[in-house]
Amino acid sequence: MQQAFRAEVVIAQNGKLLLNGLPFRKGEQVEIIILSQPRKEMAERYPLRQKPVRYDRPFDGVGDTSR
Repeated sequence: MQQAFRAEVVIAQNGKLLLNGLPFRKGEQVEIIILSQPRKEMAERYPLRQKPVRYDRPFDGVGDTSR
């Protein structure tokens, strides 16, 4: 069974990351994926970035107002 663990940390030194308190045992093989988070000022400037998009009627014409 796969187990996921999420942690948000701030990089203290260029190119180095230290993780403590991981819920895995010695000898377990893990996969590490590191995703950067957008800077806070970018998130405030572009509030819709990385938000889901939903199309109610994607095949209707652009000027179709009959509904």
